[in-house]
Amino acid sequence: MLTLVLVVVAFALVFEFINGFHDTANSIAASVATKVLSPGQAVSLAAVMNMIGALTGTAVAATIATGIVNTEVVAATSQLVMSALLGAIVWNLVTWWFGLPSSSSHALIGGLCGAALSASHMNWDSLIWIQSAAEWTKSKGLVWKVMVPMVTSPLVGFLLGLSMMVLLWALIAAMSRSGGFLRRLARPRWINAVFGKLQIASAAYMGYAHGHNDAQKTMGVIALTLVGAQASGALDDLPDWLSFMHPAASSGNDVATWIVVTCALVMAAGTASGGWRIIKTLGHKMVKLHPLDGFAVDTSSATVLMTAAHFGMPVSTTHTVSTAIMGVGFAKNPRKLKISTIERIIWAWILTIPASATVAWLFYRGLMIAGWA
Repeated sequence: MLTLVLVVVAFALVFEFINGFHDTANSIAASVATKVLSPGQAVSLAAVMNMIGALTGTAVAATIATGIVNTEVVAATSQLVMSALLGAIVWNLVTWWFGLPSSSSHALIGGLCGAALSASHMNWDSLIWIQSAAEWTKSKGLVWKVMVPMVTSPLVGFLLGLSMMVLLWALIAAMSRSGGFLRRLARPRWINAVFGKLQIASAAYMGYAHGHNDAQKTMGVIALTLVGAQASGALDDLPDWLSFMHPAASSGNDVATWIVVTCALVMAAGTASGGWRIIKTLGHKMVKLHPLDGFAVDTSSATVLMTAAHFGMPVSTTHTVSTAIMGVGFAKNPRKLKISTIERIIWAWILTIPASATVAWLFYRGLMIAGWA
């Protein structure tokens, strides 16, 4: 049993690594597309900021660990979590191969849903739909923490990107109408130079926000695995050198420090490995970006991620970045958006949760047939 727990933790870290290189594009595509940073510089910045962001919060981790699978109906066994991870990993690799910026977050959530339904023989009560709805900021479950932000975060990303471009243009127009130094700053050469510098800061903000939201999802999976393992007695005879694996002694939403640090380091390593196929789709195929545009994209999408992480919502970095780019592109010229690329991305969004859930369902069913679950 202990060996299986260790295998599941290893699978979770593999998912975190893949999440790092799969979503590298999200945090650096704009800065690479505008040529503010070279690919190497952008990846290095994203890796460092991903790690810092991952070390500074656990609200999303708590949602994954306690707000999706109803452990009163189905046990969160190592087999269930491993099937969920395999479903997410397989879908992530498929979409990465085809250069589609699908959501690692939704792949993981879909994997958990599919594995739980398979383990419970399609008992839909094995999933937490709504929990504690008295105050929405404290509510848990798929409705409040997954479905609502899944719909609203892309819309907010689009509107923020659009609004920020309008505000920046209004500021530049006001500067150009003034005299002296401000009028000179409003010239295109100076605008590109100033926002080229500002975009480095916004790219760092984006990397931080990505780590702050995305890295926590694997933390939650590992915490869920260890709680289930402790309930089944798999951790009763841990050797001294593995004693740190006991779930955090404190109650509530705490996640053990070793889980936080390990996930932060692994995501940073995955980010450093890069994900150039998706960068090409996000950074070049949707709309042509300039430093001013890239600043608007990074700032808008990072703000959505940070807000969602504050409320423990595991939203998609891919969705928010993609729609922020769409918002910026729409503000520039609606006709310049490449609709065919956007359609491919939307189809990837629609398919992610059911596809990863189906793969996870099949993996768990296979374990049951083999007598391993």
